[in-house]
Amino acid sequence: MGAPVFDRVKSDLGALAEDSAVSHGVLVIGVAPDGVLPLVRALKNRGFDMFLDVTAVDWLGQAARFEVVWHFYSTTDKVRVRVKTRVREEQPEVDSLLSLYGSAAFMERECHEMYGIRFRGNDDLRPLLLYEGFVGHPLRKDYAKEQEQPLVPYREGFQ
Repeated sequence: MGAPVFDRVKSDLGALAEDSAVSHGVLVIGVAPDGVLPLVRALKNRGFDMFLDVTAVDWLGQAARFEVVWHFYSTTDKVRVRVKTRVREEQPEVDSLLSLYGSAAFMERECHEMYGIRFRGNDDLRPLLLYEGFVGHPLRKDYAKEQEQPLVPYREGFQ
């Protein structure tokens, strides 16, 4: 069903994409970290008007340890696209999509909190799910699950 749409998208993107393939009915596009924003801007202009989510995969032990993954949907063509890039542990940073999709604000905060990926251009990466003072990033594969966190005093009325 999405094959003609995917062919047009791949043609439109041209050199912006490093590689692409269809997997489980979704077009998957690989891109260099510095090419994420231009590629996503082109996708949005091509009709991918809904930003679904951003997450990461921790490939502990690999040089480019983190794979950052975004999902988009075209409400016109009724198809999804997945965009992936790899970043190194020493500098886990990519451009924010906040300038293109307002909903990126909260999704990037969650990814930063869970994996430690920084999003350039999103100045509000405060914890969203965990409390201020939580140490570490709990979805990293090297996060010790038995690690104790600093005690947080109960607020009045919650004891």
